[in-house]
Amino acid sequence: MSGVEGAGDSGGMRVVAIDGPAGSGKTSVAQALAARLGLDYLDTGAMYRAVTFAVLRARGDPADRAFTAAVARTIDVRVTGEQVLVDGVDATVEIRGTPVDRAVSAVAANPEVRAEMVARQRDWARRRGGGVVEGRDIGTVVFPQADLKVYLRADPEVRALRRARQSGALDLGTGAGAVESVAADLARRDTIDSTRQAAPLSMASDAVVIDTTDQTFDETIEQILALL
Repeated sequence: MSGVEGAGDSGGMRVVAIDGPAGSGKTSVAQALAARLGLDYLDTGAMYRAVTFAVLRARGDPADRAFTAAVARTIDVRVTGEQVLVDGVDATVEIRGTPVDRAVSAVAANPEVRAEMVARQRDWARRRGGGVVEGRDIGTVVFPQADLKVYLRADPEVRALRRARQSGALDLGTGAGAVESVAADLARRDTIDSTRQAAPLSMASDAVVIDTTDQTFDETIEQILALL
């Protein structure tokens, strides 16, 4: 699959890169921003989750790099808004489940998987003339020449509470225990994502850092729109 020329050069496209760790607000912010700007939106994390889902569905080992890379190269992944289709199967709910949560970091750390997904992400933007793209390496690897690079962050406890609400863990009545469990999972994934050799989670040198800990959602959106 062809990518954008110049190893991530935006080539006249309008690309807004939204990076940051889980729970920082990337998805909701990127979706709203895309709607306000009239651009398409892509959750690149969903693509890695889709590969993980396909590996687990085939009863493969996410740590088996050769098998996982082969799956990444051959599966059909279609991300439309929040819906994710994997080889024609609606995996929107499953890719956010616990089994995928626990295995996705190993899959995302696979250099061959990342190379395939980055090529697909660049092709996605090229065919649409740009878009709002969220992930962990958009401003550093996928689109280093993006029109605007934003790195969202938030205090760990706030991120954990957001993810617990998003996953429905708080609805199970486990309260603080659920948040503590999510916080531990986030800390584990942060370590894996930031220390992996292939495209680690990091902030681009020219990215604008926005701390969403004490900001309202609307304040964050307006701040990014002002930057544009």
